[in-house]
Amino acid sequence: PEETVTSSFAAFIHAVRPEHLSKTVCHRSKRMILDSIGVGLVGSTTHVFDIALQYCRLYSSVAVSSVYGKPGVKLSPTLAAFANGVATHSMDFDDTWHPATHPSGAVLPALLAASQMLPPSTKPNGVDFLLAFNVGLEVQGRLMHFSTEAHNIPKRFHPPSVVGTMGSAAATAKLLSLSAAQCAHALGIAASLAGAPMANAATQAKPLHIGNATRLGFEAALLAARGMEANPSILDDIPGCSGFSAFYSVYQPKPLSTPSDHHEFLLEKQDIAFKRFPAHLGMHWVVDAALSVRNLFINYAGSFSPSLIRTIVLKIPVSKYINRPFPSSEHQARHSFQFNACTALLDGEVGLSSFTESSIHRQELRELLDKVVVEHPEDNVANFDKMYGEVALLLHSGDVLTGKCDTFYGHWRKPLSKESLLKKFRSNASHVLPEEKIETIITMVDNLENLSDSSQL
Repeated sequence: PEETVTSSFAAFIHAVRPEHLSKTVCHRSKRMILDSIGVGLVGSTTHVFDIALQYCRLYSSVAVSSVYGKPGVKLSPTLAAFANGVATHSMDFDDTWHPATHPSGAVLPALLAASQMLPPSTKPNGVDFLLAFNVGLEVQGRLMHFSTEAHNIPKRFHPPSVVGTMGSAAATAKLLSLSAAQCAHALGIAASLAGAPMANAATQAKPLHIGNATRLGFEAALLAARGMEANPSILDDIPGCSGFSAFYSVYQPKPLSTPSDHHEFLLEKQDIAFKRFPAHLGMHWVVDAALSVRNLFINYAGSFSPSLIRTIVLKIPVSKYINRPFPSSEHQARHSFQFNACTALLDGEVGLSSFTESSIHRQELRELLDKVVVEHPEDNVANFDKMYGEVALLLHSGDVLTGKCDTFYGHWRKPLSKESLLKKFRSNASHVLPEEKIETIITMVDNLENLSDSSQL
C-alpha cells in the first residue's frame, strides 16, 4: 500500500510501546491525569453537567462505566465518557496546551470508561493506560502543528472539538489494541464526527465540545474495531477533496515516524499549562497583571479604594470571544478579560466563588467595569506562547500605576509546583469525595505504572 500521512499515524498508534515513554513524559502526563480528574470531580457539581447527565440517563444500555462525582451512577461506556468530558470542561478549569487545545479532557474520560468496559481477562494495566493517554496527546499535538492557524487563539473551530476527537479515537484504539488498518479507519471515522464552532464559547454548549470529542472519538474506535471503514487518506492534503484539512485554511501535513528504539513525544518538548482558577486561559494573564497593580495601589493608597481610580486600561490581544465588557452569566464571565481583571482588583483573587450569580452582578464590580478601556497593542498577539496582559490604573490624582504579566504561574514556562498542583486537586476533589478517597487517587496516579488494573482508577 502507498505510504501516506494517515498510514504513518496509524502505524505509530499501533507500534508505539511503553518503553518509548520517557521519565519526563510519564511525570508530566501523570500530573495532567491527576489535575483532569480533580477538575472533572468539581465539574460534576455544575448545572450544565446535571443537564448532560439527565440526557445520558435516558438510555438504559449496558451501564458499566462510572461518572464523576456520582458514586451510585453508572452509564454505558460512551455516555459515561460524554458526561465526564462535560464535567471536565464545565468550568473551563482544565489544562491547556500550545498550540491551543484542552488535551486531557478529550482523552482521559474515554480511557476511564473503556477500561471499565473491557472484560476482566483483558483489563489494561497502568502502563497500557499511560501509553494510550500519551498516544492521544501526541496525535492532538501533531495535528495542530499541521497548520500555522492553530498556533493562535482560534476563530473558527474550538480546537478540542477537532483534534480532541482525533486524539480520543487514537487513544482508545491503542487501549483496545486495534490493528494499524483499524487505527487508520478510526481516525477517518473520527474526522466525520469532529468540529464545533467558536460562537458557542461562553455558553452552556461549550462543555459539550469536550464531552463530544471524548465520546465520539471513543465511538469511532469502537466502530473501526467492528469493521467500519473510512477514507484511508483522511489526514493527507488531497487537492479537490478535503479530509481533515477542511478544518484549517492552511494545512501542511507531515508523516509521523514509526518508533524504533526511541520516540520523542511532543510532551517531552512542550509542557502543559494548568489553571489556578476556572476561566479561559487568556484570563490568567490579566488576573496576574491586575493582582500586581493592586499591590502597587495598596502600597500607594494604604488600601484598595476604587473611588481613587478614574480609568482602568487593559492591554490585551484582539480576540473577540473573550473581549466581553459586561458579562451576564457565569460562562460569559469565564470568557471576559474585563470581568476577571476587575474581580482580581476588587477581591484580590479569582476563584470558584467569583463566578456565582451574586458575585457577577455586584454593584461595586459593575462600577469598576464601567471604568475599563481596552487597548490592543500591535505587539500583543493572540497566541498563548507570545501574548501578555497589562492593567494600568489611571488615578484622579494624575498618577498611573501599571502591572504586566507575560508568563503567569501555571503556564508551561512557569509550571505549577507539585504542592500547588496537589492543593488544586485536593480542593477540587473535596467537593464530592472524602479525604481518604482523595489521597487514594493521588497515590494511585503517582504509581500508575504499577497498577495491575487501570479500571480501578
